[in-house]
Amino acid sequence: MIAMTSVDTIFYDGYCGLCHRWVKFVMPRDADGKLFAFAPLQGSTFASVVSEADRAALPDSIIVQTPNGELLEKSTAVLHILKTLGGGWGALACLGRVLPRGLRDFAYDRVAAIRHRLFKAPNEACPLMPPELRSRFLP
Repeated sequence: MIAMTSVDTIFYDGYCGLCHRWVKFVMPRDADGKLFAFAPLQGSTFASVVSEADRAALPDSIIVQTPNGELLEKSTAVLHILKTLGGGWGALACLGRVLPRGLRDFAYDRVAAIRHRLFKAPNEACPLMPPELRSRFLP
């Protein structure tokens, strides 16, 4: 795996309304952009930094790549994001880590299975962003 930035990169399903909402949740909590960059799973960045074999094994939802190239998925990715945001979100992440990963991922998978029915899909994988936010999105 290739680390591509000095910040965590959140890869998200560009056709998932819940994933878009998650990105919109994270962005204002990382207002200066020093914690995260964003890229759709369907984009060229994901294809260029994650091997084809790794891509095939990953779910089509939230994936975090750390600056050292580690890939985090499912509940581990969500808890990592919350921990990185810090404050109350970091405390929530610590509480979440008390649960066994298998149980956390089971709950994550149940939500992921119905997310397309619960949340309307966005019109495009990378919605048009205001100029001041565009630099935080990778292709």
